[in-house]
Amino acid sequence: MLKIYNTLTKKKEEFKPIDPPNVSMYVCGPTVYDFFHIGNARSFISSDIIRKYLEYKGYKVKFVMNLTDVDDKIIKKSIEEKTGTEQVAEKYIDEFFRDIGKLTVAKADAYPKATGHMQDIIDMIKELEQKGFAYNVDGNVFYDVAKFKGYGKLSGKKIDELEAGARIEKNEEKKNPLDFALWKKAKKGEPYWDSPWGKGRPGWHIECSAMSSKHLGKTFDIHAGGNDLIFPHHENEIAQSEAANEQQFVKYWLHFGFLNIDNTKMSKSLGNFFTARDVLAKYSAEAIRLFFAQAYYRGPLNFNDELLTAAEKGLEKLTNLADKINSEISKNNTEGVNPGIDIKQFEEKFVTAMDDDFNTAQAVATIFDFTKEVNRIIAESTSGGENISSEFYKNVREFLERTAVGVLGIMDINADKDLSNAGVDIEHIQQMIEKRTSAKSEKNYALADKIREELKELGIELKDSKEGTTFKVVR
Repeated sequence: MLKIYNTLTKKKEEFKPIDPPNVSMYVCGPTVYDFFHIGNARSFISSDIIRKYLEYKGYKVKFVMNLTDVDDKIIKKSIEEKTGTEQVAEKYIDEFFRDIGKLTVAKADAYPKATGHMQDIIDMIKELEQKGFAYNVDGNVFYDVAKFKGYGKLSGKKIDELEAGARIEKNEEKKNPLDFALWKKAKKGEPYWDSPWGKGRPGWHIECSAMSSKHLGKTFDIHAGGNDLIFPHHENEIAQSEAANEQQFVKYWLHFGFLNIDNTKMSKSLGNFFTARDVLAKYSAEAIRLFFAQAYYRGPLNFNDELLTAAEKGLEKLTNLADKINSEISKNNTEGVNPGIDIKQFEEKFVTAMDDDFNTAQAVATIFDFTKEVNRIIAESTSGGENISSEFYKNVREFLERTAVGVLGIMDINADKDLSNAGVDIEHIQQMIEKRTSAKSEKNYALADKIREELKELGIELKDSKEGTTFKVVR
């Protein structure tokens, strides 16, 4: 039985989707004005694992991630780059897709953009205005927080305490300093759309309310995002959506913990700001995903080179096993023995871990325990002179494909698959490897290192083991 910690109720609850086996899931995506940072990557990867586990459980997930392409930061970037806001947004949307692809994050079923849902946004604001939850002041439309009785139920914040203690920029147009913008009157040089209140653009919060409702319905199963979005963004989404639609907005709210850099908050001013692209240049996607999966998704996580290096080192056990599996399966040995291994036991442990609010740390531990057991069986069988059949390795690979690959994404068990389609000259690479092996046997290590570097420049990573040298494409 899958249990999920619901930020709304502050407790773990049995997961009961609205329309099983269908699951509707919305995740706040990036504001596309720059490359996304490694903290964003944690949210994207964590939500990817959650989605894939739900699919592993047999659910049919409709996964939606928005792209915020109307925002103050985009306008500022367009001024800096001396180009239009549309060009800025499209540029960084392309870069976003490139980077999540490298992180092996599965594509969403829809990536709605604010600019493509302007009428939906305007219609929702009109609905709020008609119901008395919004007011227009000279082309600026605000949400009247005091009118929504449930305000603060997600974050646990109280209106009177917020009014007394929050550092909020004064705005004489607002009835209450907590009221937030639904529609912003156009300023000179900014992009704008026509509306009943004049030319302008939407506020950030209303974009997500309108787009999620459009694609998933007025009530849907899961809404996820970083902890920093609980207030005010997600709180405001609830206020808008439930006031407009007069029904519960979301059943389960999931939030991902903060990422610190060397125990310090990530900040450009401190010089410890890293984009996902920066980190991918140094570490594999599998290592990054393993690093995140080894921690509880809701908790804070510290990030540094030593921890990423440790994750990369840990992956060697999985990579070595994957190489062994692929090598043995290719031999198609049907005559050997199929030593017993209780795969069902490990799969049950994996499910038990993931059913407990997506406990990826325990799930990862199960994968490594399984790897250790497989290696033990192989060592004992081969030392005893037994020849292991390909069937054993196929069973092992199928389990890893379902769990370590299909859900967690922490290993690439088919690293050498479809190399010809990747533009790789396999025969040439094998010749280079043989040349390097000969150089090493002749103790010509300078030549061996040179060949390794030449292959690395081609995007080919070599892996030496007792069985020989294997390679994978990393470009």
